[in-house]
Parts: sequence; structure tokens; C-alpha cells
Amino acid sequence: MGICLDELRLLVIRPTLKQLKAWTAGMENLLLGTAAQESQLGFHLKQGRRHGLGIYQIQPHTHREIWDKYLIEHPALASTVRGLASQRDFLDHPHSELTTNLRYATAIAWLIYRAANADRVAEDDVPAMARLWHQNFHHGPAASQRDFEQSYAQLVSGADPTDSAPRYTGESAVPEPAPDQPPAPRSSPGAQWRARPAQQPLA
Repeated sequence: MGICLDELRLLVIRPTLKQLKAWTAGMENLLLGTAAQESQLGFHLKQGRRHGLGIYQIQPHTHREIWDKYLIEHPALASTVRGLASQRDFLDHPHSELTTNLRYATAIAWLIYRAANADRVAEDDVPAMARLWHQNFHHGPAASQRDFEQSYAQLVSGADPTDSAPRYTGESAVPEPAPDQPPAPRSSPGAQWRARPAQQPLA
């Protein structure tokens, strides 16, 4: 089992696309389908001797091409994407961001489609998504558009919410105490992280 489908959709892919001003229901589903086919929604981050990395199995040379051949022509967009990456580690180990940084990896996956002018698709047109993936994204072992459609049917459109991570309701999950025991204390909220967005563009 990989990442919970709803959490990947709502906490990673959708906010990333909205920050990039690129959200559509079709692109959101295409990226979910890409992650389903490439890594089973994050079950694998590095598969054997394959060069792909992260939930989208993006290859390092493809990552470099996005920066060197596409983002170099779009400095404002490059600055936004750079802001999703780590401030220091990205400069020393840029490809590791593809495995450790879900939002950055999502931005690069979207850019692969955008750079190929393949970033528009209807939200329910799975055969078209499969074609876009096979023509513009897939670089691994032999796989067909049918493989994409099957992965999408199994992990995205046919996913059983009871078979993924628990749904969060905002209520504490502390169990009810036994009749002869005092109530268990609720945990105090954890310390909040302070994220500093990277401001400097990639040199």
C-alpha cells in the first residue's frame, strides 16, 4: 500500500497545482494516475536498477532537462518551483528532492507534461490520460496505455476508502476508558514547524 489516495490528492497534488496556478480536475487526476502507474501511489520510491525516483519515478536526466531547457525560459515559474525545494539540500543533492519532497516532485511531474504541451485533459478521460502518460512521461520498462488504465482503475477510480489510511475527523482518537479506569489524558498539540520559503532563484 502506498500513500492514502485522498491525502495525496488533497494535501499534495491539489495545493501544489494551485500554487503553480495550474489546477484543473483533469491534471489532478492525470498526476494521480501517473503516481499510481509509476510507483503504486508511493509504494516504491526507487525500484531496483531503474533510474526513476520518487512517487512519479522521474529520471535525473529528465529533471535536469526541465531546469536547463524549459524553466530557463520561464524565470518567474522557475522561482516558484525553486520555492518548493529545500533551501540548502537542493543545491547539493537536487535529485533527492524527487524522493523526499512530494510537492516539489509533483511540480516537476506537472512540468514534464506542460513542457510537452500535454497538460490539458478531461477529468474523466482515462484513455486520454493513458496516452499522454505513455507519449510524454513513461521512460521505464515496457508498459502500455492499458497498464496505466488498469492502475488508474485499481488505485484511483476504484480505490476503497476503507482500505486506505484512517479518515481524519478532527477529533482525538483516544479510546473510551474502561468503566473502572480514569479517563486517559489527551495529548497536547505538537510544536508547529516554521517553514521559510526559499526566495533565491536557482543559480
